[in-house]
Amino acid sequence: MKSWEIAVSDALVEGKAIGFKLGEGEWPVKGFLVRHEGRARAWLNSCPHAGHALNFGPDDFMTRDGKHIRCLSHGARFEPGTGICIAGPCPGERLERLECREENGTIYVTAPESRRQL
Repeated sequence: MKSWEIAVSDALVEGKAIGFKLGEGEWPVKGFLVRHEGRARAWLNSCPHAGHALNFGPDDFMTRDGKHIRCLSHGARFEPGTGICIAGPCPGERLERLECREENGTIYVTAPESRRQL
């Protein structure tokens, strides 16, 4: 798997998200970053309920108060630290975590460039 440079650390603030796409072609990996309790976390942009993307617009993954990740398709709410669904059609299910690290002011995600490789 490849490590991808996604964003500068200062761009990711608590309660907000940054969407990203890895690779090209028909099956790129689409995900997003959130910062929760000071730590960057990366998630696959796919609701466990129906496999839909969670967002309708770029970087639009969080509830208005910034406390939860939400799926705009069916209203599911997820804990940003664990990815566990706490409300909506898939309680107890969880988002798929992608490996994420911060080094020297940059956030990296380690993942394949294609969903076919997940």
